[in-house]
Amino acid sequence: MRIGTLSLLTLLAAASLPAQLTPPNAAGVTLGHIHLTVKDVEAQTRFLVDMMGGTVVMNDKLPQIQFPGVYILLRQGDSTGPNETAVLDHFGMIIKDLPPLVEKWKAAGFKVTQAAAARLHNQAYVTGPEGTHIEVFGDPALPTPVQMDHIHYYLPPDQVSAIQAWYAKMFGLEPSTRESVSRPGNFMATAMFPNNMNLSLAAVIVPGAPKRGPTKGHLIDHIGFEVKNLDALYKKLQGEGIEFEGPIRQSAAFLTDPWGTRIELTEGSALRQ
Repeated sequence: MRIGTLSLLTLLAAASLPAQLTPPNAAGVTLGHIHLTVKDVEAQTRFLVDMMGGTVVMNDKLPQIQFPGVYILLRQGDSTGPNETAVLDHFGMIIKDLPPLVEKWKAAGFKVTQAAAARLHNQAYVTGPEGTHIEVFGDPALPTPVQMDHIHYYLPPDQVSAIQAWYAKMFGLEPSTRESVSRPGNFMATAMFPNNMNLSLAAVIVPGAPKRGPTKGHLIDHIGFEVKNLDALYKKLQGEGIEFEGPIRQSAAFLTDPWGTRIELTEGSALRQ
């Protein structure tokens, strides 16, 4: 169903739901949001709500789509390039009942990539407006229809251990691994948030492919971590040599990790970006 401008504005003004973020880890950090730069905010909103099961929630400045475990923020603008040229390639969701949704996406004209092995293991990729690329896993035991799962990094093989250690040191994310859903027996490194949400750190070897660049300006411009004590974490990271884009403003601060991923740290602002 098409959401017109008036309907979208009504939803934004009327809906105000409590945050559904996972409680923070021992360092006071949890996943907060994924920030997309898109030309057509309404088309992206329809896709994330009607096709992915998100909910539009109140936001002072930007349309914001709520999923258990994360908020997707939408800023209108022209991205500088597809995510295939940035270190962040895509993000992933878990779906309680995946097969009917796959058919729904296909019927709506969205590209669905699902090899025979992926169908067997209840996994697929769906590509939404402007190349929004989402990996999906089916899990009938999921207590909600949809839930955030991971953000997927593509890295040179010799950088995987270093980035995993960096996120553990700076944000207390737990170094671990996860098994590939579509290729059982194959494991990749992860940096874990609570509730098994994770940064998936894939080693990619593509002969002749250009090095992936920073996320700033791309479709996925940055990711957000919600923290318990932003002042304390800001000072700790400065002590570790981290250079921020500026001081804390409106309970938020930006930095970029050594591999080019832009990160926003927020405190108490999941509904206030």
